[in-house]
Amino acid sequence: MRVAAIGALAAGATVPLLRRRLNVPAPLTIAAVTSAPVALAVLCRRSKTRDAALFTLQMWAFVILHELPYDDPERLRRRLRVQYPISADRVIGAGELPTVRLQRGLASPGGPTGLDHVLTFVHWAWFFEPHLALAWILVRHNDSFPRAARQMAAAYDLGCALYALVPTAPPWWAAEQGVAGAPVRRVMVEVGEPLWGRAWPKMYDSLNGNPWAAFPSLHFATSVLAAILLTETGALEGAAGWSYAAMLGFALVYLGEHYVADLAAAAALVALVRLAEPRLAPVAELMSRGVQRLEQLAAP
Repeated sequence: MRVAAIGALAAGATVPLLRRRLNVPAPLTIAAVTSAPVALAVLCRRSKTRDAALFTLQMWAFVILHELPYDDPERLRRRLRVQYPISADRVIGAGELPTVRLQRGLASPGGPTGLDHVLTFVHWAWFFEPHLALAWILVRHNDSFPRAARQMAAAYDLGCALYALVPTAPPWWAAEQGVAGAPVRRVMVEVGEPLWGRAWPKMYDSLNGNPWAAFPSLHFATSVLAAILLTETGALEGAAGWSYAAMLGFALVYLGEHYVADLAAAAALVALVRLAEPRLAPVAELMSRGVQRLEQLAAP
């Protein structure tokens, strides 16, 4: 049992990295990354360190599965949806994209402004914020961590599934292809290129694994969910979480990263997770007991 678990853990780390070079079939890559968290749970007894490592493996699986459809861009391009969020946002914006309205009113034609820099850094901070929120809960409110981690993982996983089922172009990409019907600047790139210089292309490529993973906005969904979870731990933490979520939502639309429709879908995703989690808790507990049984069998 321990040998099998160690093998699964090693496969979860290495197979995704070698999948393109060795033409590993997608189902095998999916099996490798999704089995790794179970393998770690079998090998290690429950502790705060193991909890953190389990969620790290969950996020590793998300990164790979979110990128996986873009391993074959041409095939994914044939399923790409471009127009429906544009149509929805034109309704929301009374005939014009909200992003265009915001950029016309706040952006400067002469180059990035101070506001552009602030909102770009708010956007970049998302790579840390949901995880810092969970880390706070893990350290300060450990009893609440399993439930919080389940909900956050569910949000990432459901969003990832929607990315694969309904690949959707963001506003900046639609504008680059001339199908947005209006000019949309990608302000983040305008800020990032001069700020990071020669390091920017590598940074950009490393974070742009699937440009057609836009609907719903997991940036907004996970920040809103983090705000809710932090509110359950304390008023001050909740205020910090909601402040960040509000700033991020504005930034995502202004910067040209997401449509308002993407944010609305993100809010619906969070509502679904919050409603479904208590109802599915017995299933989660049953799975947990099964993993605990395997842990006992694998104990030296």
